[in-house]
Amino acid sequence: AGSGKMAAEARVGQVVLPGDVLLLPARPEHDAEQLPLDSGAAPRGRLLCGPGLRRCAAGLLVTKCGLLRHRLRHRQPGGGGGATAGGAYWVDSQQKRYVPVKGDQVIGIVTARAGDVFRLDVGGSEQASLSYLAFEGATKRNRPNVQVGDLIYGQFLVANKDMEPEMVCIDSSGRASGMGVIGEDGFLFKVSLGLIRKLLAPKCEIIQELSQLYPFELVLGMNGRIWVKAKTVQQTLIIVNILEACEYMTSEQRKQALAKLSGN
Repeated sequence: AGSGKMAAEARVGQVVLPGDVLLLPARPEHDAEQLPLDSGAAPRGRLLCGPGLRRCAAGLLVTKCGLLRHRLRHRQPGGGGGATAGGAYWVDSQQKRYVPVKGDQVIGIVTARAGDVFRLDVGGSEQASLSYLAFEGATKRNRPNVQVGDLIYGQFLVANKDMEPEMVCIDSSGRASGMGVIGEDGFLFKVSLGLIRKLLAPKCEIIQELSQLYPFELVLGMNGRIWVKAKTVQQTLIIVNILEACEYMTSEQRKQALAKLSGN
C-alpha cells in the first residue's frame, strides 16, 4: 500500500511504492474569455509521464517500486518565461523482465517466419511481430534477407498491454538510421536494465573509456541485450567481461582494470 499523497518535487530521488500519489504543482490557466496578446509566447510545457507512473485525477499514481526521477526540459532560446518548461517524471527500478515501451530501440532474435511477418524474441512476456515491409527500401519484390536466428535492431511502433508488440526498422522518415539486421559476427549477451540505461546516458564514461582500449562496434538494446564486435575474439570477450562487471564496480576499480589491460 502507498504512503499517501506528497508533492512530486519533494519525492525526487526517494523511494516510491505502488499506490503512492504524487501531486503536481498547480499552474494558473489563461482566462477562457481573454486571448493572449503576445502571440510569440512559448506554449505551456508538456509534462511527460514515464515508466512506473500513471496519470490520475490527483496527479501521478505510482505503479512500480523504485526511485523517483525527474528531468527538466529547457525552453528554446528567446522563448521567454521561466527557465524550464515541462519535463518528465519516471520511476527508476531494478526489474528483470523487460516490458515493451513504444519507441524503445531493442535487439530481437528472429524465431519464426509466418507469411509476411517475422516473429521476434525481445525478452518480454510475448513475442513481437515485424513486417517485411518495415525495412528501408523494402517492397513486395525487394524483400529483406532475414533468416531465423538473425539479430534485428529495431524500435517498437506498437507496445501496450492489450495488443501484440509490433516492431519496425525504419524511423518516421522511412530511413533505417542504423536499424536492421545485425552482422553475423560478434557476441550477444544480456545485462540488467539498469546498466543499459546507464550505458545509454549521454557522455557515458564507461563507453568513452572502453573506446580508448580497443576499437569495437556496439549495439545497445533497451531490453537488456548488448551486441559487441571487436577485431579479434579475445578483444571482444574482454569488452564483454568489462561491461558485465561494470554494474558492480566503482569508477576507480574500473579505471584500474582498464589500466592493467592497456598495459598488456
